[in-house]
Amino acid sequence: MTELTTLSQLQGWTPYPHQIETAKRVLFEMNGRALIADEVGLGKTIEAGLIASEMHHRGILKKALILVPSSLVFQWARELHSKFGLPVTVFRKSYMWDYCPIVIASLETAKRGMHRLLILQQTYDLLIIDEAHKLKNPASTNHKFVRDISSRNCILLTATPLQNEITELHHLISLVQPETQQNEKNFRANFQSGKRGIKNEERLREQLTTVLVRNRRVDAGLNLPDRTVEQIQVRLSSAELTLYEAVSDWVAKRAKTLQSKREQLTLMMIQREVCSSRDALFLTLVKWYGQLEAHQELRNEIWPLIQAIKEVRRSSKSNALLPILSKNNEKTVIFTAFRATQEHIIAHLQANGISAVAFYGKMNRGKRDWMIDLFKNRVQVLVATDAGSEGLNLQFCRNVLNYDLPWNPMRLEQRIGRVHRIGQTEPVRVTHLVVENSIEAYILNVLSEKTKMIESLFGKGDPVVHQWYKEWLSWRTLQQTSRSASHG
Repeated sequence: MTELTTLSQLQGWTPYPHQIETAKRVLFEMNGRALIADEVGLGKTIEAGLIASEMHHRGILKKALILVPSSLVFQWARELHSKFGLPVTVFRKSYMWDYCPIVIASLETAKRGMHRLLILQQTYDLLIIDEAHKLKNPASTNHKFVRDISSRNCILLTATPLQNEITELHHLISLVQPETQQNEKNFRANFQSGKRGIKNEERLREQLTTVLVRNRRVDAGLNLPDRTVEQIQVRLSSAELTLYEAVSDWVAKRAKTLQSKREQLTLMMIQREVCSSRDALFLTLVKWYGQLEAHQELRNEIWPLIQAIKEVRRSSKSNALLPILSKNNEKTVIFTAFRATQEHIIAHLQANGISAVAFYGKMNRGKRDWMIDLFKNRVQVLVATDAGSEGLNLQFCRNVLNYDLPWNPMRLEQRIGRVHRIGQTEPVRVTHLVVENSIEAYILNVLSEKTKMIESLFGKGDPVVHQWYKEWLSWRTLQQTSRSASHG
């Protein structure tokens, strides 16, 4: 295989072997068009930088476009400039699309109005998209925009190429190698079994070798510290349980009248909010109530739920945080799905003498950097929404606590990967708070099923769900099977 000429130009640092091999594979075996899907924390930015730098040194990169989440624009610029000396420009003015050789911008900015038109008039030597799982829906504006960009070489980066079903992977690959991909109907027929199953795995893996690179921590030889995962069951108070049951009954009633999957997911979100915090549920229901002036019947159903919230005086879930944080007295990242819950957690911790700061998507870059600096140097806890699961390097912390669980294990892996990554020197502890006998137990079931789907294709990774739950799930399945057989 051809060697990388750019390696001799690097000063003061050396890439890891798996990063070098990835760059070589993409450039010399995949013709510069690939989906790089390394597990979180293995340095996909470095791999993309090696590819761009090699093309630049060989004189074949005159114009490049790099699209990343807005929170990571300057981080990417610093990395590519300091490590590779590339002439990168952070987008600020429209003239840059035409006159700057390597432009870094957010996908949200690039796809808007005149920016979109100017980009689609170009032909790029290299297109790089970070957090490319945001392109998984072929009907989305993001997917259609990237599909229409003309590029000789295209690199998509994501640690989560597969989240819910196998066709998501197909949609990403079709952006990289559209001319070689079968249509979605044929792909489903060849490789999908049921909702989350995969068939013809060996054949699919063989096809993926021409377009997808996935490095796993276990194979990269990095000797990262161990990871342990535990789940703590939370028992609701009588008032909380009454509220949860009332909401669940209402959700079940409303679900029978709904047709779209989106509406059903919205109802499930409300159940999740009950498990998360009364604050999150209150804001959602009050907002709905205000929007339903023309639907008095539905308003009459919602109003008793709003009144029931007032009977909840304390949060069993946030109280469960206190012994965990007091016991180890170490820096901890807490992830929640809801902004209202985030504010509740911070207020609760501070009222109990535990210092905490917030991190969420709508913070400007200066405030984000300030929050990370405070967390690193002054406070014990960072409470983050899922905006904090992308791009942050928090190796100075070794504790991750999932206050709310996401629907897919790859998102969970992204959260954990903020601390369990290159540079981490201590064993990592992951804790899931789970309200017993609730929708969160169902989410654990979904996480377990999706984990099996992902592992069947990419191999076993580090744990995201504690083994005791998998064993319990297997036992419960056997019990249900036995019960069905006896009744039959």
